Amino acid sequence: MKQNSTKLDSIADRWGRDPTALLQILREAQEIEGWLPPLTLSHLARLLGLPRARVEGVAGFYSFLHLERAGRYRVLFSDNITDRMAGNLALLDRFCESLWLEQGKASEDGLVLADTTSCTGMCDQGPAILVNGWAVPRMTRDRIDEIVELIRSRTVVEDWPSELFRIEDNIHRSDIVLGSSLEPGEAIRAAITPTLRDGQTADSDSAPRAMLEAIKHSNLRGRGGAGYSAGFKWEACRRAPGEMRYVVCNADEGEPGTFKDRVLLTRHADLLFEGMTVCAYVTGARKGFLYLRGEYRHLLSPLEDVLARRRAAGLLGGQICGHPGFGFDIEIHLGAGAYVCGEESALIESLEGKRGVPRNRPPYPVTHGYLQQPTTVNNVETFCAAALIALRGGEWYRNIGTAMSAGTKILSVSGDCARPGIYEYPFGVEVGQVLEDCGAERTQAVQISGPSGTCIDSTEFGRRIAFEDLPTAGAFMVFDETRDIFEVARNFTHFFAHESCGFCTPCRVGTTLLRNIMDKIHRGKGSQYELNQIFRLSQLLESASHCGLGSTACNPLLDTIKRFRPTYERRLESLEYEPAFDLDGALERARTIAGRAESGEHSGADS
Repeated sequence: MKQNSTKLDSIADRWGRDPTALLQILREAQEIEGWLPPLTLSHLARLLGLPRARVEGVAGFYSFLHLERAGRYRVLFSDNITDRMAGNLALLDRFCESLWLEQGKASEDGLVLADTTSCTGMCDQGPAILVNGWAVPRMTRDRIDEIVELIRSRTVVEDWPSELFRIEDNIHRSDIVLGSSLEPGEAIRAAITPTLRDGQTADSDSAPRAMLEAIKHSNLRGRGGAGYSAGFKWEACRRAPGEMRYVVCNADEGEPGTFKDRVLLTRHADLLFEGMTVCAYVTGARKGFLYLRGEYRHLLSPLEDVLARRRAAGLLGGQICGHPGFGFDIEIHLGAGAYVCGEESALIESLEGKRGVPRNRPPYPVTHGYLQQPTTVNNVETFCAAALIALRGGEWYRNIGTAMSAGTKILSVSGDCARPGIYEYPFGVEVGQVLEDCGAERTQAVQISGPSGTCIDSTEFGRRIAFEDLPTAGAFMVFDETRDIFEVARNFTHFFAHESCGFCTPCRVGTTLLRNIMDKIHRGKGSQYELNQIFRLSQLLESASHCGLGSTACNPLLDTIKRFRPTYERRLESLEYEPAFDLDGALERARTIAGRAESGEHSGADS
């Protein structure tokens, strides 16, 4: 333990023994033994001056942190619906059989653990797995066999063939964002230099305000799905009283079917950091955070390199671009497997080293965000667009797309199509156009914006990707006529039940009930009663859930029942109530012994 204590001391010191860095410290501490032993938690609690219960409570919240021995190799199979369609479960079975494993349990020798996890953001090249947090896409039977041999030979993951970890960008259509060739610092200089922008004259004192007006004039709306005006959000943060202001980039894209941020972070990191820096210039923030989802661990080191390069170039740090009084820097925090942290207030809680539980709102983060200070939270695509607006102006931007949805939208296309990957279109593109471009044929349904979004059928392929019609955070999952839409919806209910943070009862219990109902119908034991229960639960979850996870959990069921009702009804054993448990059958032998073998006696039926 003495050797481990030295390592833990070093980790804590590197993070300044700051309790707000608890999640990052726990993540690094786990690298020592592959899990977080009780002594490790106690030692970290002492180092950070935190109650041990707080440290253990945080560690227990995140699915990528382990409080029990998890094996030297932790292999997690992505279990999104597109992974299912590509055969992930058969590959998991092959892996477990090859190593004599039971899913979800570490091997007796402590060598390996195999289990499933939610979508890992590799839907365009699935099935995918995570090995000790490192993504391995395009899994096949041959790759499973290769990995089994690497584990048997106890080859450390760092020495595995690099080809296993090669991730494709799969960009099939570019527009203003994906096609941009902005030089580092170009957007920042445009923002801080007095110039004419959208017909407005700005001197050096009013340059931040002029930049803000350009963002507002552009009609840029947040690309996370809700579509709130970025300009009004920045303005609210700028005006809010506070000792410090912060800029946070939400790169925790956990919505199943979404992977566009992965590509933007890989190809256009400078564009993102330009946008964050422009936001800091407008709002007066001096510190920013990039919250990177744990599944994208492979991007951490390259992104750190980009930040270091920008500091060396004077694009981050004390006087950015030599501009007096304009100091700003960015720190990257890595998530640890919690979908709910995509909600902005839960993300801020996680940044503060806490469990990622959504806050009560109001107050909103723009006035009471990170450490209760004014904080602007936008996602990766929004900041990239803001950088382009800084360079080319709001008028240029608002003329792209539709009147209510300015600019472009990047779609993550996956499922039954010839060319899954990334497509960028001006807002207003029809769904049918996207299907044609990606090579989809005989499509019966498209899930827009992930499980919490909208499922449409073939009669609606003329609808448009836009806030006024089909708003989306980016997921575009295609299902052809061979797919069972009921099983698609059932997969989504399992996802919501798994990812509920458990904070509020309606979501914790409601998502579990939905999952159980869908499993009962799947077993052929459902009836009209179960369908009615789905509608009752929908009303409860929508009205009483603490955050969007619970309130949207019924969306995929309501959409698919409305559009694909026969796929439900042909599974029903009867259209009347059918109990999942045969009480009469279970009591038959006891009644026979007691001489009271009347059928239906438990329900008070006449004998």
